Amino acid sequence: MSESIAENARLWTPNGFLEDEWVHAESADALSGNGRFILPLQAFLDLDPAVRRSAKERLGVLLQPGDQLEKIADLLDQISLVALAFPAFSDGRSFSKGELLRSRYRFEGAVRATGQVLVDQLPHMLRLGFDEFEVSNPVLLKRLEEGRTGGLPLSYQPTVKPEAKGPKYSWRRVRTG
Repeated sequence: MSESIAENARLWTPNGFLEDEWVHAESADALSGNGRFILPLQAFLDLDPAVRRSAKERLGVLLQPGDQLEKIADLLDQISLVALAFPAFSDGRSFSKGELLRSRYRFEGAVRATGQVLVDQLPHMLRLGFDEFEVSNPVLLKRLEEGRTGGLPLSYQPTVKPEAKGPKYSWRRVRTG
């Protein structure tokens, strides 16, 4: 069991830096102890359904970019947190999963980005419904410590989080957060 995917990662939310209550675990054996655990997809799926239901408040699942979101779609009511991995800055499949969790599946638990969370990606992740971030990138850590999330004030695509319409064009959106 590892304390964190990245040794120096810090948990950031739109409310600032927080102490991370969750621990990444490799297997369901971790559930025998106290605490909140993020399990890899297969370890989560292998759990007895009664265990999943009873451990909901302390159970999260980690999806890698190649994992199918549909495998947990019918089990989202048994999960408090879905962590979406960004193992490389060039792999954006977890962006789609985050948006689908909120828009298609109406998941109300925490959606966490883990791995390569970078400066220019954070504003887009926030717009898609991510609300927790394991941040280890030194530039992003510094900016977040200064209270700067970055991003452009206008966007052209609507997202999960509604934004006010911008001037002149119905499709232009003004960033609110």
